[in-house]
Amino acid sequence: MLTGIGRGARRIRERAARFRWTWPRRIALVAVLVIVVPVLTAGIALRLNYSGDPGDNTLTRGRDAIWLGHAWVDGRRTDADLAAFAARIEGTGIKDLYVHAGPLEHDGTLPADRYPRARWLIDAVHRTLPGIRVQAWLGDVLATEGPDGLRLERAGSRTAVVASARQILDAGFDGVHFDLEPLHSGDRNYLSLLDDLRALTGARRAQLSVAAHQIDPLPAAHRVVGVLSGGSQKWWSQKFFGQVARRVDQIAVMSYDTWMPLEGLFGGYVAQQTALALEVTPRGTDLLMGLPFFHENDLGHHESAETVAAAVRGTRLGLGRTDRDRERFGVALYVDFAAREGDWTAYRAGWN
Repeated sequence: MLTGIGRGARRIRERAARFRWTWPRRIALVAVLVIVVPVLTAGIALRLNYSGDPGDNTLTRGRDAIWLGHAWVDGRRTDADLAAFAARIEGTGIKDLYVHAGPLEHDGTLPADRYPRARWLIDAVHRTLPGIRVQAWLGDVLATEGPDGLRLERAGSRTAVVASARQILDAGFDGVHFDLEPLHSGDRNYLSLLDDLRALTGARRAQLSVAAHQIDPLPAAHRVVGVLSGGSQKWWSQKFFGQVARRVDQIAVMSYDTWMPLEGLFGGYVAQQTALALEVTPRGTDLLMGLPFFHENDLGHHESAETVAAAVRGTRLGLGRTDRDRERFGVALYVDFAAREGDWTAYRAGWN
């Protein structure tokens, strides 16, 4: 008669005999290991990246920016609103306002009736907030992942975008800030457009600024995602990021919507993005890291993880480790109309 231990051993042998390592099972195991092990390793690395003390000289340089909604140029905002905003940013490092004045049409043109109160805003800011620059935030959906949108491969569209920038500068804006998405890494037509825009803004002594995608957290990540998603890309290569940064006065990384589920992972990711961006941004270009002044919960953004406090700390850690003395550096706040009091408090406490 078998003992309890003997019966248990026999059952284990019987189960092992029934479970055969067929090729499909072996392939499944390999697939799990290929996916899970790198994810766990990356998660540990990001969490470690969030540790440590940022140290001295990792606070505002007075070159911060904020994205402002369309209400500031379409007549909904008033002098009282501007006075409240001026009080809100007093004592912070905010220098540039990216005011939504678009969107562009898909052919690159910009109807003038989209910013009827621009002159009021520009004059009022210059009068009440000396030293603050007002840039027109222009954007459009690119036809890179769908049938509709702006097509940068068309020379006529690029010429129209430059004409729209000229139109904006004629209206009195101190510069133009472009956010064109989804913009794939390596897009030569985009680089050509930036060259033409820089010729215009340079001659006008105006600012040329762009919102930038995040940088590959792993080598060639944008290519892998592109293949797996059928063409969609989330990241730019570090090389392409540097090519863009060399063509503009300011580059603001959209360092949010990161898919990170935990605050420590998000902060470590921002620290990594800050370091990667610093490595390839010329000292003559302002590098700004985006702060999530909005609150949503979806696959790409978890508000419990993507906090302003974590983004500020991650930014400081990346700056301190990579280029502590960089002067042309700051943060960019996205976006004024979705911000809560806690976002402003975290920005002031952590960065100013």
